[in-house]
Amino acid sequence: MAIGVHGFSSRSYLTVRRSLIHCVHKVRHRSSVAVVELPPVGVPEKEETHFTRSDGTVKGDSKAFEWKKLSSKDLGITTSMIASPTRYVLNILKNKGYEVYLVGGCVRDLILKRTPKDFDIITSAELKEVVRAFLLCEVVGKQFPICHVHVNDTIVEVSSFSTIGKRIGKRIDYTLRRPLDCDDHDYIRWSNCWQRDFTINGLMFDPYAEIVYDYMGGMQDIKNAKVRTIIPANMSFAEDAARILRGVRIAARLGFRFPRDIAYSVRELSRTVLRLYKGRIFMEINYMLAYGSGEASLRLLWRYGLLEILLPIQAAYLVSQGFQRRDKRSNMLLSLFSNLDKLVAPDRPCHNSLWVGMLAFHKALVDQPRHPLVVAAFCLAVHNGGSLSEAVEIARRISQPHDHSFIELSERQDLDSDESLIDEIMGLAASVKSALINMTDERFVSQAMSKYPQAPYSELRNTVELEDNNPNPFCNNESGYDSLTCVFIPLSSFLRASKIFDCVGKGCEEGFVPKRGSKIDYALLAMGNLQEVRHVFARIVFDSVYPLSLDRENNSVSQNS
Repeated sequence: MAIGVHGFSSRSYLTVRRSLIHCVHKVRHRSSVAVVELPPVGVPEKEETHFTRSDGTVKGDSKAFEWKKLSSKDLGITTSMIASPTRYVLNILKNKGYEVYLVGGCVRDLILKRTPKDFDIITSAELKEVVRAFLLCEVVGKQFPICHVHVNDTIVEVSSFSTIGKRIGKRIDYTLRRPLDCDDHDYIRWSNCWQRDFTINGLMFDPYAEIVYDYMGGMQDIKNAKVRTIIPANMSFAEDAARILRGVRIAARLGFRFPRDIAYSVRELSRTVLRLYKGRIFMEINYMLAYGSGEASLRLLWRYGLLEILLPIQAAYLVSQGFQRRDKRSNMLLSLFSNLDKLVAPDRPCHNSLWVGMLAFHKALVDQPRHPLVVAAFCLAVHNGGSLSEAVEIARRISQPHDHSFIELSERQDLDSDESLIDEIMGLAASVKSALINMTDERFVSQAMSKYPQAPYSELRNTVELEDNNPNPFCNNESGYDSLTCVFIPLSSFLRASKIFDCVGKGCEEGFVPKRGSKIDYALLAMGNLQEVRHVFARIVFDSVYPLSLDRENNSVSQNS
């Protein structure tokens, strides 16, 4: 679909400080659209340092980067892949004569045939015009304001080209030169993409013209399964340390990797994430653990030396297990999150209280291993709202084999009486509560890694010069990690997680009705509904302790013998 034109004077040279509030409301697209076949993701390529310069050229390449206009049809993107609330907002703004685009990670996910976590819209309308276009709409954010458009129970984020000048103005004072064959309308889009974090997030999609604009080389990095910053990584991460966590999250979710120069900067600047306010850290960790890439995120955080900074209790556990930075083995912690990943997704997340509770539950078992029967009865008691007698009765009927590889599971056999089993269940409940308290205690968290001064070096250790000849780059004082950790779990999440397990110690909750059936209500799960969270918690633990694969193996052995 063609769009009308209303341009402004052409310039071959524009500086970064120029405001883009003169963004046109109606643009004419050139007729030529590049048709590019997207090769399979993960094709290996020669490693090289690579980033897009401000003049449109690419470091490591003698040619200027050839930006592309791609046919969304040829990329397999259809309108039905866009969420209904987002389509509604797009249509309203489009019908009022404004340009509208999808930008960022949602375009990347559509290309990869993945369900986006959310959809971000950018428009030529100013924010006050967006507010006037919708009945329920508000401007949020002071530094970088955007609009929140309320559509039923969904919030659709809409930004404006008119705010791009402010964003670029905060960036290091580059001088932007228009890429080759770039007219004024392309320049506006290109400038917006340039101020984003990663090339694969620097894509822009016009659903009406059916064009995907790739000004930053994002398609090539999608093809090569790489997470690459748009400007040099050390500068990008210095601008916003949250990009380090966002990069890890994207790599974990998509199975992508960092080029060597990016990986080096992630490792070298890992400590700067502590400059972020705690709410931002918690949000990024929640995106990692609650949206379907928990296991991969934990592995990458460990590989690049971030886990001991953000989740030192869990890092200490990996060290105690003899885990190397690139270790491919699994353990109970990783198994728990692997099973959570099977149940949630970017469009079906869980409430943060679930993964906080899982971390506390695992820590309790690390501190004092328990018999599988105790773990099973405890989870049943959590699921049914605290009825210990019912939990014990059901747990004793379990005949499925448990995973013997977990050191968190003991082989004690002195549980013949129900009284002894109930005592163990109550003990585990108290240990979980204690673990939750410790996870929010700054002194306890800061000391978690102090027992392991010889923790394995993080990624790229052989290329890093150690400071002051310190054998452990994470341990820069006598107490080990005091200045390099952060307690970011808010009180509200602590209280919600505690509520999951309170029923075991306090007895059967009045009025609580256990969930029946296996179907998960994801709307309730995301809201933190106690019935739903308890159900999913119990399911995850059972799938980890009593994996179906072991039962199949035993049945296969029995049939063949």
